[in-house]
Amino acid sequence: MSDFLDGLNEAQSEAVVNTEGPTMIIAGAGSGKTRVLTYRIAHLIAKGVEPFHILALTFTNKAASEMRQRIEKVVGTEARNIWMGTFHSVFSKILRIEADKINYPSDFTIYDSEDSKSLLKSIVKELHLDDKVYKPSMVLARISAAKNRLVSVNEYLSNPIYKEDDIASGRPEMGRIYKIYAERCFKAGAMDFDDLLFNTNVLFRNHLDVLNKYQQKFQYVMVDEYQDTNVSQYLITKKLAAVHQNICVVGDDAQSIYAFRGADIQNILNFENDYPDLKIFRLEQNYRSTQTIVEAANSIIKHNTKQLRKNVWTSNPEGTKIDVIKASSDTEEGKLIANAIFEEKAQHNLRNRDFAILYRTNAQSRSMEEALRRLNIKYRIVGGLSFYQRKEIKDLIAYLRLIINHNDEEALKRVINLPKRGIGDTTLAKLIVIANENDVTLWTVLSEVDKVLQGRTASAIQGFVDLIKAFRISAEARDAYEVAAQVAKESGMLRELYEDKTVEGLSRYENVQELLNAIKEFTANPEREDTRLGSFLQEVALITDADTDNDEDKDRVTLMTIHSAKGLEFKNVYVVGMEEGLFPSSMMIGSRQDLEEERRLFYVAVTRAEHKLTLSFATSRYRYGNLQSCEPSRFLEEIDRQYLKIQQRSLPTSLDRTASSRNLSSVRGGVTKIATNPVSRPAAYVPSENFVPSDLRRLRDGMRVEHQKFGFGTVKTVDMASPDKKALVHFDLLGDKTLLLSFAKLMIIE
Repeated sequence: MSDFLDGLNEAQSEAVVNTEGPTMIIAGAGSGKTRVLTYRIAHLIAKGVEPFHILALTFTNKAASEMRQRIEKVVGTEARNIWMGTFHSVFSKILRIEADKINYPSDFTIYDSEDSKSLLKSIVKELHLDDKVYKPSMVLARISAAKNRLVSVNEYLSNPIYKEDDIASGRPEMGRIYKIYAERCFKAGAMDFDDLLFNTNVLFRNHLDVLNKYQQKFQYVMVDEYQDTNVSQYLITKKLAAVHQNICVVGDDAQSIYAFRGADIQNILNFENDYPDLKIFRLEQNYRSTQTIVEAANSIIKHNTKQLRKNVWTSNPEGTKIDVIKASSDTEEGKLIANAIFEEKAQHNLRNRDFAILYRTNAQSRSMEEALRRLNIKYRIVGGLSFYQRKEIKDLIAYLRLIINHNDEEALKRVINLPKRGIGDTTLAKLIVIANENDVTLWTVLSEVDKVLQGRTASAIQGFVDLIKAFRISAEARDAYEVAAQVAKESGMLRELYEDKTVEGLSRYENVQELLNAIKEFTANPEREDTRLGSFLQEVALITDADTDNDEDKDRVTLMTIHSAKGLEFKNVYVVGMEEGLFPSSMMIGSRQDLEEERRLFYVAVTRAEHKLTLSFATSRYRYGNLQSCEPSRFLEEIDRQYLKIQQRSLPTSLDRTASSRNLSSVRGGVTKIATNPVSRPAAYVPSENFVPSDLRRLRDGMRVEHQKFGFGTVKTVDMASPDKKALVHFDLLGDKTLLLSFAKLMIIE
């Protein structure tokens, strides 16, 4: 036991060994919270606590898996018996065990967001509503927000505030859609992700015997990333810990960035109010970043008013200052960042995987991608189309879902005519109407299709029904891989993909083969007790983008949104698009609460960097098809100047193309510079109010001049004879600069 405690600092060790009673561990960025959680659980098991009595909740399957592996290294295979996983995976397991209590089948389907949107699109169409007003993504977000606040359909419909909000937004039928959506999910034996938490609350509220069962079972409850919990998650964990009171939450209010998903920062800020005898431990030593980065991050977050007290520090080296790069456009910004990565790799012998480019919105990746491709720098985009969201993968999984749950309407609609069987959309729509009018499932109608249809289409539907029933019989006797391989072959999917000899067709065929490989790996795992199809589908339904990484070539620059970067770290980080209206977002500056969340997001971005951090902004950017002028982000002004190195990098222009190919010198804004050795300048020189550029044909040696960015200076020499007329000016703050007079804007001071 003492062996692993020896590797902890004093604060970490205290947080590990004090296991009884309510506890909050405030963990600053890079402070080793995963290690503390791991050892805390290992310490409990070493003390004799049964792993079955420990509940550990995380926000990604990947985090849970890594933590379990670490614990297993310390205490052995006993770690496999811990109830550990994401909120959704743990509570879906409980819901399957207790499904009959809430009138659901134990093999209920879990709808992902695409399934939900597809169902909502159908409902909007059936109600003859405008799909431009009732966009599926927007309607789903509204329903999701209600469920996260535990607002049921009946409460939604009876609350005049929701009704007024919907009327004001021009969507008065929102409550009606919510009602039909909930009914259709229930009829299909399906839950969406929000239902997994909503229905767990319903289960515990309506069945106190079930709640008591799990309260006795989970003697120790631990929650990672507590600042990201929503109302629903807060209530579940509070109820489960009510008997033993051994609840430990770990988090950092400064990294609470998911309010748009329903996360409520008040859960962590007010945790002490729920437990007056709370023990608080602060992990304040940062092991990840340089002193400069840590202190800069502290100088940023101090501008927030609502936060838990902590003083993050590090004993790491001071490190280099934070580069701030100004570009004239988003295109130039991309090129400057790509050039900087190219140079850093060459100068410091770094790999592509040592770099990350972070942005506020996915749309910003375009200029970065183009610039990286020009320099042949490999990259990967996190948050793009994940493996399990590809069409061919969703198609095969839809077949597998339908085998387990015949009432899964979204899966049924997806595969009934795949490959084509002559069952058109018109026929399917007619059958759906019949099912809804008679309050039965679509599968029920299909199973008795001869009552409503005749001819070739009816025969095709009967053939499809018989095929699915045959697969179901097979699934009851064989493992997940054997069934999936049979479905891929006998459904005709594999043959159709194999016959498509295009590059895309080959890729789709290989993707299906890769899915079969994944299922084979699932069934071949000797530690897995249940290798049936239903077990595989339960696991795959809970996989998120954060849990998948299918890129075989790991040596790539990572491009991702800052939200996606939380929990990660890189040697070199570039945070791009540091402009007002972009970061902070124009949608997040209407209230102090929203602005403080944006600042926390910037804090997260900064603290991803280990050794070198670069911030960049553009003075113009295309947004919504228009070229717009941009102002530097207010967040740049909030960083203490001592930690910044303001840069004005430039790209080669036609004036100096030949020279630039040899030595990377460049010309922009009238200043000749070397891109690999940028010149420092004041952060934000404010020109005189009466600044008007002068006619520089009368410029003479010794004249005093003012420049809009470089301030006041004295002309040392003027060369009007050369083709590129130029002047050497000694600026009071920056020293000598050579200006091309055809570009420079100077005001002569008489």
